[in-house]
Amino acid sequence: MVPNQTAIFPPKKYLALALLLCALLSLTNSQCFVKLQTYGMTHCKDDMDETWHAVGSKWRNSKCWDCTCQGCCAAYATPRQFPDDCVSVFDSKRCEYVVHKRDNPTELCPIFAATGK
Repeated sequence: MVPNQTAIFPPKKYLALALLLCALLSLTNSQCFVKLQTYGMTHCKDDMDETWHAVGSKWRNSKCWDCTCQGCCAAYATPRQFPDDCVSVFDSKRCEYVVHKRDNPTELCPIFAATGK
């Protein structure tokens, strides 16, 4: 008796879906998002600043995101691990986090891990 091949090998559509999901996982970034584009569009709108930009252009908005019409990514890294006696403060003018001692803002602290950028 010949065993049922679909019981041994999954249908090709499931293999294709698994491959697609694996490929998409490598393209994700927790500090990025993708925007849908419409065929023939010449401009796109920055959803944070409500400003319009030409397709193909790049800009940094007021929330420190580097954008194109295809999407945006954070222009900064977010500190995740640093000494307990330190604090991270976001500098919106320089679009970066500064990690310093809680009791002395002039003394910078080491950053052991960060996400983004």
